[in-house]
Amino acid sequence: MRKTIFSWLGHEFIEISAEAAPGANAGAEASALFERIDGALRGHGLSLDNTVRSRLWGRDRTSRDAGSTERVRVLSGKARSASSSYIAPGHFDGAAKVAVDLLAMRPASADQQKQIVEYEPAIVPIRFLVYDGVVVLSGVTTVLPTLAEQFDNILPRITGSLGDAGSSWAKVAQVSFYFHRSQDLAHLKKLFAERVSAQPPRMEYVTVDGYSSEGKFCEVEVTAKR
Repeated sequence: MRKTIFSWLGHEFIEISAEAAPGANAGAEASALFERIDGALRGHGLSLDNTVRSRLWGRDRTSRDAGSTERVRVLSGKARSASSSYIAPGHFDGAAKVAVDLLAMRPASADQQKQIVEYEPAIVPIRFLVYDGVVVLSGVTTVLPTLAEQFDNILPRITGSLGDAGSSWAKVAQVSFYFHRSQDLAHLKKLFAERVSAQPPRMEYVTVDGYSSEGKFCEVEVTAKR
């Protein structure tokens, strides 16, 4: 388990990244892993209820699906938060079937509550959350024939969510692109620059092997100030 505490966007964040201990199945691994993460957060006066983003990694599609199902069960109620999930066997160092990156935020006061905005109709990932002035979108993706067509669908949806959250691309602090290894990074950067004039201060690019369904070429995660 790797734990990083850092200041960002006017708040203290704790990011925990860990692989599960190998278990009977991916669901059991995920359950035990979230319990470990919750324990680590409680050592700093936080809990899973302070989660703003979770990213689940599966060794294969079966593991991704089972791990994601368990995540929905665990990160419910006050722990409901932005999410994404990927298939990437190369992400793993050991024999685990699932791994998790989880980001928790310490609000300025204990009475601050997360505002969760769902898709309509509601689906497993939330659309976005607002927590003490910080805006966190779930990963946004789609299935269309080309990356350009997918960006033409994904980026306007992000623009809409930012606007509905009281933010904008000008207030985006980080954009993370989890793109399929079949895609060219230079082409991805060009497509984004042609569609978004703002220049976020931090851009991340990570290759993956798969998503929740076939045919996706990129999933985009965004974090912003309100």
